[in-house]
Amino acid sequence: MDEKLNTLRAGVLGSNDGILTVVGVLVSVAAATTDQFTIFIAGLSDLLACAFSMASGEYASVSTQKDTEKSAVERERQLIKTDYEHELQTVRDYYVDRGVTPETSMAIAKDLMNKKPLETVTSVKYDIQLGHYMNPWDAAFASLFAAGAGGLFPLLAISLSPVAYQWPITIAAVMVSVALTGFLSSRLGHGLAKTAIIRNIIVGIITMIIHYLVGRMF
Repeated sequence: MDEKLNTLRAGVLGSNDGILTVVGVLVSVAAATTDQFTIFIAGLSDLLACAFSMASGEYASVSTQKDTEKSAVERERQLIKTDYEHELQTVRDYYVDRGVTPETSMAIAKDLMNKKPLETVTSVKYDIQLGHYMNPWDAAFASLFAAGAGGLFPLLAISLSPVAYQWPITIAAVMVSVALTGFLSSRLGHGLAKTAIIRNIIVGIITMIIHYLVGRMF
């Protein structure tokens, strides 16, 4: 479940970043020039750059997390050999803190440590399941495709819509897409959907205003 949630999180965040990054560039360029080909190439280039940047960032981040988890496991492997009693006490305290009597907690700790000492300690101390580390490639590909898909919303909106209506259509496409990513992020984080949607829409509007002003300066 943790791996799936991490992949979904990377996908939602990648999609949101793709939308805002690409629309920012599109608005800046469209405010500076009316050449449709220039606008399209700028947006497409930024979409690709954003997608691969998000993917590499997620890969590096999750790889670091995976390495940290493996290091913790190896440290606990050594501690079981050199300081078994302390590790046993840690497991016992874990159950005591959850309302189990000290005597029963010790019995549980001894039984678990006799059967699966390393699995028990890593689960109790770090909530790590042996052999179930986060996969950096899953997060990277999820972020890559999500950022690319998110960036397509504003890119297609401004490229395919009639010139006379491309601004309102692009703005509407961005509002709908960031509202969707806000809703999905609230579901994953068990937060308030309305708050997340409004927050994303406000951020989207601010992003477009800032980039529009930058484009008008040149």
